[in-house]
Amino acid sequence: MENHRRIELLAPAGNAAGFYGAVRAGADAVYLAGNQFGARAYAENFSTDELLECIRYGHLLGRKIYLTVNTLLKNQEMNRLYDYLAPFYEAGLDAVIVQDLGVLRFIRTHFPGLKIHVSTQMTICAGWGASLLRDMGASRIVPARELSLRELAAMRRQSGTEVETFIHGAMCYCYSGQCLFSSILGGRSGNRGRCAQPCRLPYSVSAGGAECKECYPLSLKDMCTIEHVPQLVEAGIDSFKIEGRMKRPEYAAGVTDIYRRCIDKYYELRSKMAPREAAKTYRVSREDQKALASLYVRSGLQDGYYFKRNGRDMVTMDSPAYRESDEELLARIREKYTDSHLKLPVTVRASFHAGRPAKVELEYEEISAVAEADPVERAMKQPITEENVRKQLCRLGDSVFYAEKTEISLDPDCFYPLKQMNELRRLAVAELEQKILLAGKCQDRQEAATETKVIADKSAALSAEAATDNISDMPGKISDKNAAKHGYAFYVRTLEQLEAVGEWIAENPPNLPWRIYIDGDLITEEWPGTETFCRKLILISSGGTLFAAFPYILRETDREYLETLYTKVKESGIFQGFLVRSMDGLGFLHETEERLSMGTAMSCRTDAGIYAWNDSSLEELSALADGFCLPYELNASAQRHLCERLSQNSLTKKLSCEKIIYSRIPMMITANCLRKTVGECGRGPDIVSLKDRYRKEFPVLTNCLHCMNIIYNSVPFSLHMEGRLSGELARVKGHVDLRMDFTLESPGEIRQLLDAFFKGAAFPQKDYTTGHEKRGVE
Repeated sequence: MENHRRIELLAPAGNAAGFYGAVRAGADAVYLAGNQFGARAYAENFSTDELLECIRYGHLLGRKIYLTVNTLLKNQEMNRLYDYLAPFYEAGLDAVIVQDLGVLRFIRTHFPGLKIHVSTQMTICAGWGASLLRDMGASRIVPARELSLRELAAMRRQSGTEVETFIHGAMCYCYSGQCLFSSILGGRSGNRGRCAQPCRLPYSVSAGGAECKECYPLSLKDMCTIEHVPQLVEAGIDSFKIEGRMKRPEYAAGVTDIYRRCIDKYYELRSKMAPREAAKTYRVSREDQKALASLYVRSGLQDGYYFKRNGRDMVTMDSPAYRESDEELLARIREKYTDSHLKLPVTVRASFHAGRPAKVELEYEEISAVAEADPVERAMKQPITEENVRKQLCRLGDSVFYAEKTEISLDPDCFYPLKQMNELRRLAVAELEQKILLAGKCQDRQEAATETKVIADKSAALSAEAATDNISDMPGKISDKNAAKHGYAFYVRTLEQLEAVGEWIAENPPNLPWRIYIDGDLITEEWPGTETFCRKLILISSGGTLFAAFPYILRETDREYLETLYTKVKESGIFQGFLVRSMDGLGFLHETEERLSMGTAMSCRTDAGIYAWNDSSLEELSALADGFCLPYELNASAQRHLCERLSQNSLTKKLSCEKIIYSRIPMMITANCLRKTVGECGRGPDIVSLKDRYRKEFPVLTNCLHCMNIIYNSVPFSLHMEGRLSGELARVKGHVDLRMDFTLESPGEIRQLLDAFFKGAAFPQKDYTTGHEKRGVE
């Protein structure tokens, strides 16, 4: 039991006081942000010099420092990344936490040996995504907070990658990384660290014909898992993460202290008895429970998703406000942890004997440093005393050491200048620090380049429609002799929508390549009537191609669904490939095709939620997919430049590009269910309504097959206005396919929308948004 792998306790730090307090309280590692690229843009954060000092100090005390670079980066920002990271890399930074695939690729290439931790912002929900990212160079995964202990254990077992999970602090309502609510409504993107938290505002919910009173259905209570430490330890998790870089230093220190003591208590019990008995014996004191409930808590505490899929009890229905913290508790924490720094005990030895060199030695554990200087002289008047020597040499001041023990040897009649004595002490301190840092570097820092598995380049298998050139455009307002070459794509969720699109295409046969993405749930639902369904598909696909669309979120519970869907699609001979919406989807396809070796791989295209904001991310995607979809948050100019650079890069020139021109933007993908929160689980797909203070209505699709909600924007995103497409897209050099997503639209509305886009008919919707086409995000 003594050799059982110990859990890392990882604490947040939003400023220097938080950092030193967390270290003193017992954190094994601290995560923090510099002055760029962090997902808490409004935190105080650290200057370069402060961060370098934190790395030095942390390493002297045997603690690790992880830097957050967990936002999406634009091309011009990628140009600053090397100079930003270089000093931290040289100082021995232990790991970087990333969201952007391009950043992952950049660090793997330019900073070999620097460990890469995948942020929870990348929405990894299963072993498929974790294994894929392991092959791409990640050494640790921070999964989605929505996973159960069983799912986390399976991810750790299947991928062999370290897993870091949140154990305490605030929780997002949406799967992290998939929230566009703040971005679309106010231009403050959570993917850029600027979330305005619209989830903490009041809303009413209409479900089953009834509307609940205004409440806070999107605001989750804070997580607290202190009572479940034994189960979390035994699940095989590698690192326990405390949320809270925006919170006060007293919070970071106080929460770290309590979890540190409780984790150590469980390990002590475990050293004396079997895990099951240790778990039964483990108890959290009322004092510690009260303290956690008094430290920066929003409304109430709950234990997260570890033991339940969702629930009303997780939500702060009445108020999302923070409770007042206990001022006496905060004062005690400041006095104990944040008002002074943790120091290392050293033994100070000094030797001053006339005619022999003066010598000062500092020893910490088994590491020692010696400083010697000019020979000691005989005293002419006042000899030095043992008290003088001890006073000077124990003044370790701002160093990381304090004198625990002194051993002084000197002649009774010798003399040595105090200034030179201070210099000896300074030299000994500097040498001891260097030796400690070198010892830690030899043990912990990867000196070899990160080993990555070569992933087959699927982009070589271009689909015929993506490679088509020199063909005329569809009729209508977006026709233009000077427009960019493009094809068309349509996503449908229901059979009625599929038939409507198919009928319209049959009546208006295009001269351009087109494809239809069919929701995977529709395929699995309709497959029992295989013959009839396939006949419809063959009829609809005449002249175009069909793709099956994976769900936005894939979890271990979807394994049977995925295997069934993949087999049916592959064996049908009707479909060309898949629209993939998560890294788990990419990982599943990669793993399945390797395992089954089923001949030619299916085509794979990524959706807007697998973010591609820069050239480097496209280079990374080019080995995994044949095409990608431009993200909602880049403005039209940035999208155009990204597309134009595709053909200029040998790695990405075969990666085809897609731009959404009509959709209901998915603002949130959630594990919690609004229908269940305000009533009971409907046990079937349904549309409920979320209304804000201004009575704007956000339709919510409750998907019971995958137990998730999709909250759509209150108005559709549309680029139907004359000049909108012919303006920006006409300047694009290269192939850009235009896509329309149909989610809630009726067959009649679909026909009207297609007529509006391609025949110049009136747009059927009263209100719409052009999203970030003009403004983009900060």
